[in-house]
Amino acid sequence: MGDPYILMLVALTVLAIIDLVVGVSNDAVNFLNSAIGSKAISIKKIMIIASVGVAVGAITSSGMMEVARKGIFVPKEFYFNEIMYIFMAVMITDILLLDVFNSLGMPTSTTVSIVFELLGAAVAISLIKISATDGETINDIWKYINSEKAMQIIFGILLSVVVAFSIGAIVQYISRLIYSFDIAKRPAYISALFGGFAITAITYFIFIKGLKGTPFYKDVQHLIEGRTVQIMGISFIFWTIISQFLIKVFNFNILKLIIGIGTFSLAMAFSGNDLVNFIGVPIAALNSYQAWHGSGIPADEFAMGILGKKVPANTLLLLLAGGIMVVTLWFSKKAKTVIETGINLSRQGEGHEKFQPNPLSRVVVRAAMGINYGFQYLVPKNIIDYVDSRFQKPVVKLPKSKSYEMPAFDMVRASVNLIVAGILISIGTSLKLPLSTTYVTFMVAMGTSLADRAWGRESAVYRVAGVLNVVGGWFLTAFVAFTAAATAAYLISLGGILMVAILLMVVIGLMLRSSIKFSKKSKEIKKQRYIERAELITINGVIEETSDHISQVIRRVNKLYSNVVNDLSRHDLDKLKKNDKQISKLNDEVNDLKDEAFYFIKSLDDSSVEASRFYLLVLGYLQDISQSISYISKASFKHVNNNHKNLKKSQIKDLKVIDVELIDILDDIERIFESRDFDNLNSVLSKKQHLFSHVSTSIEKQINRIRTEESSAKNTTLYFGNLLETKDLINAIMNLVELYQEFHLNLKKAKIDL
Repeated sequence: MGDPYILMLVALTVLAIIDLVVGVSNDAVNFLNSAIGSKAISIKKIMIIASVGVAVGAITSSGMMEVARKGIFVPKEFYFNEIMYIFMAVMITDILLLDVFNSLGMPTSTTVSIVFELLGAAVAISLIKISATDGETINDIWKYINSEKAMQIIFGILLSVVVAFSIGAIVQYISRLIYSFDIAKRPAYISALFGGFAITAITYFIFIKGLKGTPFYKDVQHLIEGRTVQIMGISFIFWTIISQFLIKVFNFNILKLIIGIGTFSLAMAFSGNDLVNFIGVPIAALNSYQAWHGSGIPADEFAMGILGKKVPANTLLLLLAGGIMVVTLWFSKKAKTVIETGINLSRQGEGHEKFQPNPLSRVVVRAAMGINYGFQYLVPKNIIDYVDSRFQKPVVKLPKSKSYEMPAFDMVRASVNLIVAGILISIGTSLKLPLSTTYVTFMVAMGTSLADRAWGRESAVYRVAGVLNVVGGWFLTAFVAFTAAATAAYLISLGGILMVAILLMVVIGLMLRSSIKFSKKSKEIKKQRYIERAELITINGVIEETSDHISQVIRRVNKLYSNVVNDLSRHDLDKLKKNDKQISKLNDEVNDLKDEAFYFIKSLDDSSVEASRFYLLVLGYLQDISQSISYISKASFKHVNNNHKNLKKSQIKDLKVIDVELIDILDDIERIFESRDFDNLNSVLSKKQHLFSHVSTSIEKQINRIRTEESSAKNTTLYFGNLLETKDLINAIMNLVELYQEFHLNLKKAKIDL
C-alpha cells in the first residue's frame, strides 16, 4: 500500500472544499442580512459588494490560521499520525454538522463547531495516549490540551453573545433617539455626522485593526501605531465633510453608502475571521505532512512541535478558498434559507412567525413587561412621552399592490447592525480571537431589534422563542461537535486509513441524502401556492389563485384517506405513522393561511369586502377538511398503536366501497379546479347524496353487527368515529364546492348584466 497520508491529504482537500460550501451557506447570513433586510441596495449589487469583501478578507486571514495548529491542543505532545487522525475527524464532523443546520435553515456558529471539534478529537486521542502510557492518569489531560488558550477562546465566544446584544441594543437606542423613524425630516448635518462616525469606525477597525497579524501589516505599521487618535480624528472630519457634500450636492442617501461599505467590511471581517474554520485544519495538515515527509522517522514517532511555530500562509491557497466562498454565495440555495430565518426574527413589522412560543419565552416576555411597567412609574412622564415620540413610525401610504414590498427594517437599523458587528469582529480578529461571527452578527441584530421596539406584544413571544431556539442550537452545536469529533477520532485511531474510507463514504451518503431531501422540500414549498395577498383585490382574483391551492389540498386528502383505509386494513403501524405526519403538514399549511387572513383583508381595497368574505369561508372549509382527515388518521394510528383487534373484513369492505366512491368524486373536483371548469361543479354535487347514503348504510350495518356478532368496543368506537368523521369530511368538501359554484354563478350573472 502507498503512503496513506497522501490519501488523507487528498481527502482533506476535498473535505475543505465541501466545508467551504456548507460553511459559507450558513455564514452568509452574517453579512447579507442587514443589506437584504433593509432593501437599501439591489440584491445583485449586494452580492457583488459582499463577494469583493470575501475575496479581500481571504487574503488577510493568515493570522487566524494559527488557531487550528496550536490554539486548542499542544502539538509537540502528539505524533504525526495522531495529528492526522485529529484533523480527519474534525473535517468529517464539521461538514455533517453544518449541513444539518443548513438544511434546517438555522444559523449556527462555524467557529464554535471547529473549536469544539478540535477539542473533542484532541481529547479522544489524548485519552488513548494516556491509557497506553504507564504512570499517566486522567489528570495529565492538560499536558496535551492548550487549556489556557482553549478557555480564552471559549470564554471570548460566550462573552461575545452578551457584549454583542448589549452594545447593539444601546447603539440602536441612541441612534433611534437621534434619527427617529422619520428619517427624511432629519437635518442633513445629522446624517453627515452619522456617516462620518460610521465610515470612520468601519475603515479604522476593518482596514487598520483587521490588518494586524497579516503579512501586509508590517508595511504600514509605522504609519499606524501610536497615532490612533489622530487617524480617527482626521478620518471623522474627512468622512463627515464627504457625507455632507454628497447629501447637499447630489441629494444622496448617506445611509446607503454606510450599508454598502458596511456589507463589504463585514464580509471582509467574516472571511478574515472565519476562513480558519474551513481551511485552517487542511492547511495545518499540509504543514504537518511537509514537516514529516522525508524526515525518515516513522509517523508514529515524529513529534509535531513544528506546528507550534509560526508558519507563513500560502496566499494562493487563501485566494482559491476566497473564490470558492464567492461562488457559493451566488449559487447556494441553503444560504437563502438561513438568511430568511435571520431576517424573519429581526423584521420590524408583523407577519408569519417561523417559531412557536415555549414556556421559557413566555416567562421572559412577562418578566420584560413587568420591568417595563416598573420603569414607567420611576421615569417622569414627559421623558417617556418624548422617547415614545422618537419611536413613532410614520404611516407610509403605498398602492395595495406594493404593500408587501416594504423592507424588514429601515436603513438606520441596518447601518447600526453593520457598524457594531464589524467593529466587534475586527477587534476579535486583531486580538487573534476566533470570535463567532454568527454569534456577534445575530446577537447584534437581536439587540437592535429589541431596542427598536420590533418585538411588540403581538410578536415578542415568537421572536424570543426564535432567539432561544437559535442560541440553544449553538450550545447543541458545541456538545454534538465535541462528542462526534471525539467518536470519529477514536474510530480512526482504531481502523486507520480503512476507517477513514468508511467514514468518507458515510459523509458522501449523508450529504447526498441531505441534498435530495432539501431539494424535495424546496420543490414542495414551491408547489404550495400560498395566496398572494397584495394581488387578490377582486373575487375573480381570489377564485383564480385559490383554485390551485384547493386542487392540491383535494389531491392530498384523496391520497391520505385512501392510505388510512388501506393501512388500517393491513394493520400497518409504520405507514399510518408516516401518513399522520403528512396530515400534520397539511394542517400546518391551512393554519398558516388562517394566520395570514388579517394581512390579506388589510391589503384589500374598501370595495373588496365580498372577496374577503369569500376568502374567509374558503379558509373555514379548508380547516374543516383538514381537521376531519386528521381525526380519521389519528384515531386509526392510535387504534393500531395500542394493539387493538383488526377491523373485521366486512368493516374494511364497507370502508373501501366508500373510499372508491370518494376517490371518484375527489378526482373530479381536482380536475375541475385545475382547469377552472366550474360549470361542471353540478355533476360533482349530484353525487353527494349517493355517497352519503353509502356512509349511512355502513353505520346501520355496524349497528346490526353490534346486536348480533360484534364483541369489540374499541373496533366499534374506531369504526363509528371514522364513518361519522368521513361524513363531516364529505360535508366540508361539498360546502366548499357549493361556495365556488355560488360565486361562479354570481360572476357569470354580473357579466351578463353588464
